[in-house]
Amino acid sequence: MLYETSEHTVFFDPLLPPHPDEFWRWADQHVAARRTFVLKTIGWHERNRPAFIERYGASTSRAKNQLPRGVESFLVRDAGETIFWLPEHRALIPGDRILGAPGGGLRLCPESWLRYLSSNITRAELRTRLRPLLDLPVERVLCSHGNPVLRNGGKALHDALTAG
Repeated sequence: MLYETSEHTVFFDPLLPPHPDEFWRWADQHVAARRTFVLKTIGWHERNRPAFIERYGASTSRAKNQLPRGVESFLVRDAGETIFWLPEHRALIPGDRILGAPGGGLRLCPESWLRYLSSNITRAELRTRLRPLLDLPVERVLCSHGNPVLRNGGKALHDALTAG
């Protein structure tokens, strides 16, 4: 995913296409003279991050005081994930904990996706950790897995967090 402001270009969990030459030409135009950031939601999403960092000399810090203006972070304690929030677009960018659901909407990741964590967090605990997101005026949820929710993201998020 790409987010641009007049000062910054931000790539979230970047993944290059199989033949990246055309993509790089396009991306170079979007980076131009802006400061570039490459942000990762979760450890598994290292993907092609090093190539972006090398090409653009990008910053990679997820520390709240190091993020570009217009990007906020929400650390999901014990879940190994940072979810990003773009207030201007009312857009939430999760990694692996909130997924696009078949047929639309959102769902939590399967319990099996939590097993590798040393915290032993359960889906029920994950729901609790994600509840503060319900206070945000979410319109869009730009999922890494499954289809994005482009309207009524707050309702879709509420439904995912309250589903049995």
